[in-house]
Amino acid sequence: MNEFQVKKSSGDIVPFSTEKLELSLFRAGASPELIEHIIQKIKHDYVEGITTANIHNKAFRILRNASYALAAKYKMKKAILELGHSGYPFEKYISYLLEYQGFNTQVGVIMQGNCVQHEVDVYAKNEEKEIIAECKHHRTYSYKSDIKVALYVHARSSDIISLLKKSNPDKKYRTWLVTNTRFTKDAIAYGKCHDMYLLAWNYPINGNLPDRISLSGLYPISCLCSMTKKEKQLLLDKDVILCRQILENPDLLVDINNRKHHKVLQECKELVGDISHENQIEN
Repeated sequence: MNEFQVKKSSGDIVPFSTEKLELSLFRAGASPELIEHIIQKIKHDYVEGITTANIHNKAFRILRNASYALAAKYKMKKAILELGHSGYPFEKYISYLLEYQGFNTQVGVIMQGNCVQHEVDVYAKNEEKEIIAECKHHRTYSYKSDIKVALYVHARSSDIISLLKKSNPDKKYRTWLVTNTRFTKDAIAYGKCHDMYLLAWNYPINGNLPDRISLSGLYPISCLCSMTKKEKQLLLDKDVILCRQILENPDLLVDINNRKHHKVLQECKELVGDISHENQIEN
C-alpha cells in the first residue's frame, strides 16, 4: 500500500505506512470492512503536515463510533501510559498479570538482601520460582529504559537473590525489569547476558505487554471509553485497576454517574469476553 509523509511527535517527517495502521486495527478486532473504511477516510482527509497523532485520533474516533470495546483495545498503549501519576497502578497491574500466570504476589514489599534492605516493586512466587520485579512506568512513549536502569535493577535483585538462595538453594530465581515503553539496545543486551527477563510494550517479540493483555483479558480501566479521565482516576485512586474488578463488583462504580453504569459494565463485558486460562506465557 502507498505511503505518504507524516510528522512524528519529535517533529521528524517520515513515511506513514497504512499497513501498520491496518495491523493495529486488526489487532483491536476491527472487521476488514471497518478497517478499509478507516483507511479510505484517512486517505481522503490527508493534508500535508498531518501528524501521526492526528491519524491515530481520527482512527480512534471512527472505532469509538462503531464500538467502545474496539476503541478501548486500539488505545491500549495510551491506556497503559495513563495508569496513574505515581506509577503504583502500573506496579499493581503487573502483579495482576503475574497472578494470572499462577504466582502469589506482593507490591511495594521491603526485602532483605545479603547486604542491605531493598524496596521491591513486585515480588512474585510459586512453588518452583520467585521473581523480583522492578517496574518503570513512563508517561511518554518515546522514553526508553537504558543500561543504567538495567545495571541498577540487576545489582539490587542480585543482593536479594543471594540471600534467598541461602535458605532455598534449589529454587529458581529471576529478575524482571518491566517498562510500559521501550528498552535501549544496551539494556536488552545486558539483560540477556545476565538472564534478566525484560518486558516492554514491544519486547520480547512474543509475550510482550500487548500479548499478555490480550491473552489474559486483564484490560486496565484506563482504556475505557465510557468514562472520563477524571472518573477513571477516581477508581485508580481506590485501587480499582482492572475492568474485571468492575464486572465482579459493580458497586465499585458508586462514585460514577449512575447513568453511565450500564455503558461502563457493557464495555467491560465486551472487553473481557470469554478468556481461556489454559494458555500460558513463559516467564
